[in-house]
Amino acid sequence: MAGVAGDRPALAGLLIFVVIALTPTVVLWASLRLLPAIVARIAERRRARHRPTAPPLESVVADLRRLRREVRAREHRTHVRRTAVLAAYDDVLIDVCRQVDVDAPLATAEGHDRVYARLLTEAALEDAGIALDPPPGARRPDVGGQQ
Repeated sequence: MAGVAGDRPALAGLLIFVVIALTPTVVLWASLRLLPAIVARIAERRRARHRPTAPPLESVVADLRRLRREVRAREHRTHVRRTAVLAAYDDVLIDVCRQVDVDAPLATAEGHDRVYARLLTEAALEDAGIALDPPPGARRPDVGGQQ
């Protein structure tokens, strides 16, 4: 039995050696797997803290209606002005979709597909209950206090 008792310290020593040898590898593996997720979570919290709050839906819808009237008027003096108004309209259209949680095909459309995607996005907003054109007989806000 003397040989068996002497094997236990050798087995314990071997076990300690394996733990010491594998610990750096396990720590490195865990840090490479977990560290990016932790850093991303911290960065998202910082961004969320500094992210401005969205303007009220009524304000964004009013901007959307104003830009829609301007796009439809087609009284732009230059091509640059028309392109800028259309781009602003598209941006606000996508913003309204985000606020009311509606799918916006316009967000991913490119080139000539944007015209059709804009129509689909407008239809989706109308289906969600956002009237893009004021109802007939609705009062427009007066400008400068005059009617």
